Amino acid sequence: MTLRQHLHGVPDPSVVDPDAGEHDRALYPKVHEWLRLSKVPVLAVWRCNDEIFGPAGAAAFLRDALHARAELLDGGHFLLESRLAEVAGAIVD
Repeated sequence: MTLRQHLHGVPDPSVVDPDAGEHDRALYPKVHEWLRLSKVPVLAVWRCNDEIFGPAGAAAFLRDALHARAELLDGGHFLLESRLAEVAGAIVD
């Protein structure tokens, strides 16, 4: 993740920590290591057309979480606004 992703759509970039991208880069490997070790089930409801978190993110969960399921839906970054029923259905399942 880069700082550009944190700044995407933000009206006042001065309120965003300039180190935010670095913090994310340090955190993601730790989260995925925890997923591998904990064996917690994961549901990744993902957006096919998201410029910020593309479908490769869902693939990372499938790779690292033993009990993972990914649902790829046609939508952008704010998937709940456009595909709420499908997301809720995946969660209920």
